Amino acid sequence: MAHLRFEALKQLNSRPRVHVDLPAPKVSDFFAENVFTMEQMRAALAPAVFKKVSQAILNHEKIDLATADAVAAAAKSWAMAKGATHFTHWFQPLTGGTAEKHDSFFDALSGIEKFKGSELVQQEPDASSFPSGGIRSTFEARGYTAWDPTSPMFLYGKTLCIPTVFVSYTGETLDAKGPLLKALKAVDKAATRVCQLFDKDIQHVHASLGPEQEYFVVDEALFNARPDLVMAGRTVFGHAPARGQQMEDHYFASIPSRVYDFMKDFEIECWKLGIPVRTRHNEVAPSQFEVAPLFEEVNVANDHNQLMMDVMWRVAGKHKLKVLFHEKPFAGLNGTGKHNNWSLITDTGVNLFAPTSSARDNLMFLTFFVNTIKAVHEYADLLRASIATPGNDFRLGANEAPPAIMSVFIGSQMSSVLDELEKKGNVKIEKGDNMYMKLGIDQIPEIILDNTDRNRTSPFAFTGNKFEFRAVGGSDNCAVAMTALNLIVAEQLTQFYESVEKEIEKGTEKRLAIVNILRKYIKESRPIRFEGDGYSEEWVKEAEKRGLKNIKNMPEALAAYLEPKSVKIFERHGVLTHKELEARNEIRLEAYIKRVQIESRVIGDLAMNHIVPTAIAYQNKLIANANGLKDLGIDAKAVIQTIKEISAHIETIKNGVRQMIEERKRINKISDTHKRALAYCQDVKEKYFDTIRDAVDKLELLVDDEDWPLVKYRELLFLR
Repeated sequence: MAHLRFEALKQLNSRPRVHVDLPAPKVSDFFAENVFTMEQMRAALAPAVFKKVSQAILNHEKIDLATADAVAAAAKSWAMAKGATHFTHWFQPLTGGTAEKHDSFFDALSGIEKFKGSELVQQEPDASSFPSGGIRSTFEARGYTAWDPTSPMFLYGKTLCIPTVFVSYTGETLDAKGPLLKALKAVDKAATRVCQLFDKDIQHVHASLGPEQEYFVVDEALFNARPDLVMAGRTVFGHAPARGQQMEDHYFASIPSRVYDFMKDFEIECWKLGIPVRTRHNEVAPSQFEVAPLFEEVNVANDHNQLMMDVMWRVAGKHKLKVLFHEKPFAGLNGTGKHNNWSLITDTGVNLFAPTSSARDNLMFLTFFVNTIKAVHEYADLLRASIATPGNDFRLGANEAPPAIMSVFIGSQMSSVLDELEKKGNVKIEKGDNMYMKLGIDQIPEIILDNTDRNRTSPFAFTGNKFEFRAVGGSDNCAVAMTALNLIVAEQLTQFYESVEKEIEKGTEKRLAIVNILRKYIKESRPIRFEGDGYSEEWVKEAEKRGLKNIKNMPEALAAYLEPKSVKIFERHGVLTHKELEARNEIRLEAYIKRVQIESRVIGDLAMNHIVPTAIAYQNKLIANANGLKDLGIDAKAVIQTIKEISAHIETIKNGVRQMIEERKRINKISDTHKRALAYCQDVKEKYFDTIRDAVDKLELLVDDEDWPLVKYRELLFLR
């Protein structure tokens, strides 16, 4: 196999650059040219029809068939004018990716192109071929995709893509988008009610999201010469290079030329699709980079992130590159995250997490700020479960990833504000007093403009006018984490509103009732607030004292979804039923099992079919060398010592692989999915992966470089 490595290196050195030019002088000249925007719809529809569509989108209402017919006709005309031949319902099944089935506009029976409202609104993919967690049997194939008008249709290639939800024949949700839309509706309703305690003009609140996407880029030939990257998305073996990220010279450095061309190319395609990518830069680890978009409504931002990942993957092929989204493709280096910058915005244009010079508005700001912290404190385990993936198990708590312990960073200045507010709890406020002066709330603007530092070690940090959920994995669908976050905030705001109403009914002045409840929440949620180094061992000990859990693996983390407390809020807000939660947990546990199975088999295959034979062949060379030295009367102790070291590592590998296979056979007999997943985690991954890897990586340093079969880290990460 070593010849594949050197052939790949030869190909890399002969790569030509792909020249990339903007299709127009300015990005604004072609931005969203492949999107059927609201402006496009307004121009194509009668005013009354457009009003129906826009009102339905705003109020989360269904669109009637006659209106759908008009939208379908307009969308078909627009798409065909741009060369489209097909349409597809683009959806996000519980596989973690996206799915599509293309149908032609052309109807052979009539001899013309057709696209009816009924085809826009609903299609019928095969539900039995997607994960359902036992909701659907193989013979129960029927499922439906239904148009999501809140996310715009777009042209991808020659196909009109229609964002949709995916449900089973019996109505259960089978996708990531459906629960997200319901959670967003819940937070809209709950947040609007709370806002109206301060401003009756506010009629809606929408959640916004800006997901920063980290990723690695490697040469296509080097990628293909690493079976573990091809099969598992990460390297299961590989000794750390002498130089990794310790020089801190890659972050924000000059972007390598091939990667720069690739970035320009995929950004152009993203802009055409209306994806507002803005920032690009080198990340911390060698060959690691980041792209960040502007903020959008959560549902649209999530659709755009899923689409952007697909665009990046496809465009990389043009440049003979491969993009890696795995959370930990290279051991010992920075992992890959998807930092979810989240905020709540009113329909009057107010960012509820941004302070102003108005005391009233700042009390509203504090209300949402404190309630969000309280929500994270109350549902920390659920939030942890929402970012649990097989890849994130390798990332959380490693190098520059946030720890698996959920905590909130708000900065020293905001901490002082909350501490001050909490201390004032025994201040008696007489009628007619300036309550804001008494509480110091009027001083908040000058305290918290540019109010926080950044804490890269925090999984959930306040960063000025938003919260940054840093713990989401690089390959994950943001919808899962965003569903949980918006749901727990919706629940907490509901609890807050009901508490305020009770206080008002008792005769407490409204503003005082709000402040008193906030004080109570600040005190109760204090354990979740942490301003220090989340990577430190001291924090692990401190978190345990505070009663915060450190759940390090996915099977254990997922249990939070089925806690009665979690089930209650999912059902209360109509996001997921108990049955749907059980099904989703089953799907994610099965995915975990399969992922560990695949990686275990990759480890066994590479170790036994490539590494061990290579080591034995090199060992034979050393034995011949030792015998030759002995014949010449030269001391061969050093060579013999190396031979013994190689033998020991070979023995460790062979025993480890053999025992790991036996463990898999045993575990596969366990019928309970959760117990089987835990066994794969504890008795396969944790017990054997690192042990076998350590022996292989030590052999990499002993075996002649010319004989080593796998592309090495120094080649994957540093060759351009």
